[in-house]
Amino acid sequence: MQSSIWHWAIVLLLIGVPVFFAVQSARKPSQSPADLVGFGGWLMLLAIGQALAPLRTLAGLGNSAEGFQQLMTLPNGPLAVYGEVALNLAFLALQLVVLVSMLRRSHRFPQLFLVQWFAIPAAFILDTAWISTVLAVPVNQVLAGDALATPLASFVFTGIWAAYVYRSVRVSNTFTRTSAPRQVASAS
Repeated sequence: MQSSIWHWAIVLLLIGVPVFFAVQSARKPSQSPADLVGFGGWLMLLAIGQALAPLRTLAGLGNSAEGFQQLMTLPNGPLAVYGEVALNLAFLALQLVVLVSMLRRSHRFPQLFLVQWFAIPAAFILDTAWISTVLAVPVNQVLAGDALATPLASFVFTGIWAAYVYRSVRVSNTFTRTSAPRQVASAS
């Protein structure tokens, strides 16, 4: 009973807080396009999702640990596991690069977000091909069950956000920094 309450509290925080900010931003009087700058409105929801994305990737790796242990006993199993982990870590590194560019308000964020979007099906196809080739298993066995559902949903959902990134006035006004600010050292 106690853990159920905590689960619902976490769900409320993860869903309720972004919805609260979205509703609050919708209530504000309309602003001129020049005033739409910074992490607010829908961009706040995108920022939360981008900040959580690396954690989801790490959680996916953690959830796959038992499956990895089973694969290790098969011929070429270790090679399959190492390749899949390397691919997931490369995708994690890309997510972190996109997150850092977002937090720095880099003008490259929209392009990097688009690369991240295209990396979803690319990573899935590479992973499927890798496992199929290394373990000498037909692709239809690798794609058994709902193996296609999660990456497809992620691709569609991220695609909606990619469209937002390229059409939003707030995004174009926010991501303008061309380089990191330089600190001038002064001798005092």
